[in-house]
Amino acid sequence: MDKINLAEKFSLFNDHFSPKVVGELNGQQVKLVKFKGEFVWHHHDHEDELFYVVKGNFDMHMRDKIVTIREGEFIIMPRGVEHKPVANEEVEIMLFEPATTLNTGNVTNEKTVKELKHL
Repeated sequence: MDKINLAEKFSLFNDHFSPKVVGELNGQQVKLVKFKGEFVWHHHDHEDELFYVVKGNFDMHMRDKIVTIREGEFIIMPRGVEHKPVANEEVEIMLFEPATTLNTGNVTNEKTVKELKHL
């Protein structure tokens, strides 16, 4: 039952699109990740994802629209919806998602992180 300081945890890593686990509850994980640049188009067959912007902003591309999520805002991506995060500048994100969620969903490539580091 320790408190988590997000700024402190974000200071521990610099890589992009590589989520780090900072908490777990009810089969869900709380993850921190930094985005910069474009990710890959993907979807998740079984998991919804919540992206909360702690610092900065990014665009969530979907096949039919683009939504800008700014600091203090979040977006929930429902399972099955193809999406691609894009950040022109570095952004700090907190994710809430089931522990089974693979960062690249239905795609496996060089950005896939199968073993998540716990901070």
